[in-house]
Amino acid sequence: MSHPVNEPILGYSPGSQERIDIQNELDRQMNEILEIPCIVNGKEIFTGVTTTQVIPHNHGHIIAKVHLAGKAEMEEACEAAVNAQKSWIDIGLEGRCEIFERSADLLAGEWRMKVNASTMLNQSKTVFQAEIDAACELIDFWRFNCHYARGFHDDLQPLVSPEGVINSTEIRPLEGFVLSITPFNFTSIAANLPSAPAIVGCTSIWKPSRNSYYSNYVLMQLMMEAGLPDGVINFLPGSGAEITEVALSNPDFAGLHFTGSTATFQGLWQEIGLALPNLRSYPRIVGETGGKDFVVAHPNCDHRGLLVALLRGSFEYQGQKCSAASRAYVPESVWNSISGDLCAEIRKIKMGDARDFTNFMTAVIDKRSFDKIAGYIDRAKINDDCEIIVGGNYDNSVGWFIEPTIIVTTDPKSETMIHEIFGPVLTVYVYDDDKFDEVLEICDESSPYALTGSIFAKEEKDIQKAFNQLRFTAGNFYINDKPTGAVVAQQPFGGARASGTNDKAGGPLNLLRWISPRSIKRTLDTPHEWDYPFMQSDT
Repeated sequence: MSHPVNEPILGYSPGSQERIDIQNELDRQMNEILEIPCIVNGKEIFTGVTTTQVIPHNHGHIIAKVHLAGKAEMEEACEAAVNAQKSWIDIGLEGRCEIFERSADLLAGEWRMKVNASTMLNQSKTVFQAEIDAACELIDFWRFNCHYARGFHDDLQPLVSPEGVINSTEIRPLEGFVLSITPFNFTSIAANLPSAPAIVGCTSIWKPSRNSYYSNYVLMQLMMEAGLPDGVINFLPGSGAEITEVALSNPDFAGLHFTGSTATFQGLWQEIGLALPNLRSYPRIVGETGGKDFVVAHPNCDHRGLLVALLRGSFEYQGQKCSAASRAYVPESVWNSISGDLCAEIRKIKMGDARDFTNFMTAVIDKRSFDKIAGYIDRAKINDDCEIIVGGNYDNSVGWFIEPTIIVTTDPKSETMIHEIFGPVLTVYVYDDDKFDEVLEICDESSPYALTGSIFAKEEKDIQKAFNQLRFTAGNFYINDKPTGAVVAQQPFGGARASGTNDKAGGPLNLLRWISPRSIKRTLDTPHEWDYPFMQSDT
């Protein structure tokens, strides 16, 4: 069976048509305030209880007024999702795939600039970060998920059917709806979480992040234009706690698809456990949560490659990636060689408005994030074990801007080496060149997370040593590269330990979580006698 190819990334170079188009779309969106409703059973609901959406790099500029769901809308959405499932199943896999492949085509074409611009403004992404996220990755999710789902009907069939029997497997969806709680940092993930279960026949309640209502609503509109039937995905801006309470009180709650913080996910898992006696079935729980992603360098490594990986891996999209490089273990000889150049390169980074394409970084997502990151920086400034060697400044007067910051620590278990910061802060532990084995052990044991990580080394024996020692330390492992940039169908994404259930978005394993197969035996020669040969007498 032939498979899709990954969507090509547009370059947005000066004078290109895509650069002209995105700049025009950015201007258009900057000059309007979008009114965003809830979408329940295909209907727009303007509740009158509203909040505003602002631009992180210009937080005085409002881009949307958002109507928040109340309990009535939440209950109606659950009912709509349950009622929509039968007809959604009856459409068949090909009918469902047709809708999401049409969604991919729309995003690759006339909707591309609209979605990218909304992501640049709503989540403060550079044009390149928006392009690889909101356009390319989501196009890939939709096309490859349809491809994987088609394969299940062949790949999961029984291997044996004896004479007189036909064995088969029906690829059913879960019975009920999936609650999808989505993050701000990737527009593609936000749309994939409700749509992946939908491709195999589930229906969804979509609770978008409070920091990405704007771009997520644009994608909800896109899917509706592609022909998404009423009630299949219900879009509910609002309180996550309230939506969870309503969903778990419904016996048809069938699963949770989550990306967000570890603490929130663990709390949701506990709530689902308590709700089990009132639920029709055991829900599937799929989550991608926190990370404290690492780079380990061997004394014999590519110095310039390591420098570039640390800079890009730590500071692209302001470090607001689950996979961002946040801790590094660098041998003294290598650090002495690269630290000066690394700081010099970081000082060249321009930071500002996403509409200025010369900027490498923009603002962090909101005041709460800004305050949290600034707190880590301030505590490092007064910690005798830490030294800030570049960056360390921040300013929220216009936008929530934090300089790319490197902290060098003598304590491999200092808080910025262990805690998820989710911002442009890299902490480096410099180790003695002959302590490589010990550093691998420290890397494995220091953090509760296990999402992404990378090893820089030239010799295969050193790579294999790290590969084996760090086997359970990262769900996505990179060799001589930064620990970010997973591509759908190339490096399916997810981690274990406190980083999630490792169900690998961007591959078939995630979709398998949303099916509940039925084994079918068709007997062609039905027995008409009830006794067995062993029951016959010896005489």
